[in-house]
Amino acid sequence: MIQRPKPDKKRLRRTMMFMNSQKPGLIKDAYIYGSDSIILDLEDAVAENQKDAARFSLYHALKNIDYGDTEVLVRINGLDTPHWQEDVRVCVAGGADGIRIAKCENAEMVRQVEAAVLAAEREFGVEEGRTLLMAALESPMGIMNAYEIVTASDRMLGCAISGGDFRKSMHVQIQRGGVEMMVARGQMLLAARAAGVQCFDTMFPNIDDMEGFQAEVIQNHQMGFDGKSIVNPKQIAFVHETFAPTEKEIVYAEKLVRGCQAQADAGIGVYTVDGKMVDIPFFEDAKRIIALAKACGVYHGDL
Repeated sequence: MIQRPKPDKKRLRRTMMFMNSQKPGLIKDAYIYGSDSIILDLEDAVAENQKDAARFSLYHALKNIDYGDTEVLVRINGLDTPHWQEDVRVCVAGGADGIRIAKCENAEMVRQVEAAVLAAEREFGVEEGRTLLMAALESPMGIMNAYEIVTASDRMLGCAISGGDFRKSMHVQIQRGGVEMMVARGQMLLAARAAGVQCFDTMFPNIDDMEGFQAEVIQNHQMGFDGKSIVNPKQIAFVHETFAPTEKEIVYAEKLVRGCQAQADAGIGVYTVDGKMVDIPFFEDAKRIIALAKACGVYHGDL
């Protein structure tokens, strides 16, 4: 039986790839593609009369497949269904790293899942607090309550917007440039940053439209997302490349860190780099870029 290490709320999550839990042929090798996280789906991808079969498949995958460094999350069924509590028990018993709460609209829903997770951890002898949570925001109510949702539990790693359901609730269609979701994306990002958790964009549904996909990923990065939900392995490389710091960013971040450290060691309180004044927020952001570059495997310096 596989024993996975304790999950890290702050780990690198550029890509979260959805996989149908009902299909062992898909999920047994999911780690080989290199996605930072995979989401084994018990919700929309599984037919109503196949939920038990999907849970059976999920449990044995979690117990017997070594996913290595790939994080394993599970999307459970909504709290308005009769399935979610058994979904939680199977996730915890199998050793999933975290649970994605579908159609989350308020803090009380988070607390309901958290209570069920804690009960399952105690039932199956799993370390209390091990199982992380994330919230999928899929409606105007979920977006409006984003901050209370992401601060409802210490287990919360972050939130993600679900484009399909959100667009339906807003009576809009997909638009080039994403104007139909811009406000919701921005509000969710503000809530996540205020709470100190991560934030992820929705999947891009047309896997054959790589031009549209790439434009959306670039926009996601420019807006400040931590990563993106994806549905196909061929989408991974571009997301990882886009979300990794560029060589120019790394070089400047190194210069900021070294310069500020040297001046601080010399007792100089006003920092200047390349003749320009910089303050503590610049220094902290430079350290964040170095840390991100290390996590992405693109930093080879000595800081």
